[in-house]
Amino acid sequence: MDMRQITSTFFAAPQISPEDMPDIAAAGIKRILCNRPDAEVPPSHHCAHMQAAAEAAGLEFVVQPLTHQTMTPDVIAANRQLIDTCNGPVLAYCASGTRSTIAWALAAAQDMPVERVIEAARTGGYDLRNLQPTLMAVAAMARDGNG
Repeated sequence: MDMRQITSTFFAAPQISPEDMPDIAAAGIKRILCNRPDAEVPPSHHCAHMQAAAEAAGLEFVVQPLTHQTMTPDVIAANRQLIDTCNGPVLAYCASGTRSTIAWALAAAQDMPVERVIEAARTGGYDLRNLQPTLMAVAAMARDGNG
């Protein structure tokens, strides 16, 4: 398992397995956020199997599938709410952790300086410098009350 800390309450990871759930719980994670659509994984890693394993380990499990096509402002807001409403750290996963980190960054740029967003992602192993113009636009929209 490759769990990467982005902030004190948000972690991202490439695809995890049902067998990882006890270790994830032991690491202090409270909620698993599945950003990976079932169509991308074998049946053994479909959301229902992952949820059963997570709940058996005492973890909350929520599903918010993300693709490049579905990463809309409404989906980003819903993803953020799933992170922000947890009473403890959240681990979001997808194929590589990049989509989960991008979704977090698009939400975080609304109220965190863009350079801090990019640095937090970089510290976790995700290089989002190419998204700086988009993150700056998100931050500007939020400042102007349009985000």
